[in-house]
Amino acid sequence: MPSVSVLQLDDVPARERFDFWWQAVAESVVSVDATSDRAGDFWAEMRTLDLGMVQLSQVRCVSFDARRGASHIRRSDADLYQLAVTVRGRSGLCQNQRDTRLEPSDLVLYDTARSFLAWTVSEGPNAAPSHGRRGEVAEGMILRFPHQALPLPVAMVEPLLAVPLPGRDGVGSLLAGLLHRLIAQPEWSACDLTRLSTILLDLVAALLGQRLDEDASAFQADPHHVLILRIKAFIEERLGDPELTPSIIAAGHYISVRQLHKLFQNAGLTVGGWIRERRLERCRRDLANPLMAHLPVGTIATHWGFTSQSHFNRVFQQAYDASPAMYRRLVREHGSSAP
Repeated sequence: MPSVSVLQLDDVPARERFDFWWQAVAESVVSVDATSDRAGDFWAEMRTLDLGMVQLSQVRCVSFDARRGASHIRRSDADLYQLAVTVRGRSGLCQNQRDTRLEPSDLVLYDTARSFLAWTVSEGPNAAPSHGRRGEVAEGMILRFPHQALPLPVAMVEPLLAVPLPGRDGVGSLLAGLLHRLIAQPEWSACDLTRLSTILLDLVAALLGQRLDEDASAFQADPHHVLILRIKAFIEERLGDPELTPSIIAAGHYISVRQLHKLFQNAGLTVGGWIRERRLERCRRDLANPLMAHLPVGTIATHWGFTSQSHFNRVFQQAYDASPAMYRRLVREHGSSAP
């Protein structure tokens, strides 16, 4: 089964493309208010690869401005970092009173839990397939992951938000090259994807450490950082197993249960809380996916390791302020206005 999903606008009437696109972006990436001088002649395409803890998207589109404000953040269900790579055209990002302009090969990190303004300007002739003619199309890559997945303290990351990061050489070039290779290959095994997600997070941490003038190799050499990333990947591969327990996780990594709990405690997490959070996020994505609208809520919950329907309903309500059935209905009726 293909690992890369593709969103295109070819079959969407031209007058509906702009609104259709940004609703799809809100459901799969992040909700924003967008404007474009090409709204009446809009074209865009997105290829997305889900690696579990990490999602990667390749976006080609005409020029736009996108603003994320307090109202969007209040409706958010998770705090995410996004690492953007400018491939073609020019782009920019404003966050934390920093205004960054980016050229091809530049990278930038930003936080979806904070307001931001992002813009893209397409340059040069590029083929826009759905237009059937040549036009100007910008291209970029976006890597998304939860705050907790990055093996760096939030306080260390904050000074690097909306700061240009080099992508033409060194760690930045290695990371950008790997992102291109990942999205270009249509099929990956589930085990490959979860292992690759830990490699990507290590590279992001190394790139940020390099920008902070710290020893980037320390993040990879620190056995605690490496081990907890491996454990998270192990959990991600087995989220659907209702028998997944701290004992099984610890045994799979040749450590004691006490050591396992200590690792997560040092990262400000709990083992059970992390498993529950990842299962809930997987269920939320499936409930928002129109291709899975025919599946009962209970089937989705069971698929991701919940054995009790009442327990699932309760923890989902606590996490997203809506029951699973209500959340699915709100997404269907209101798109990005859902909680």
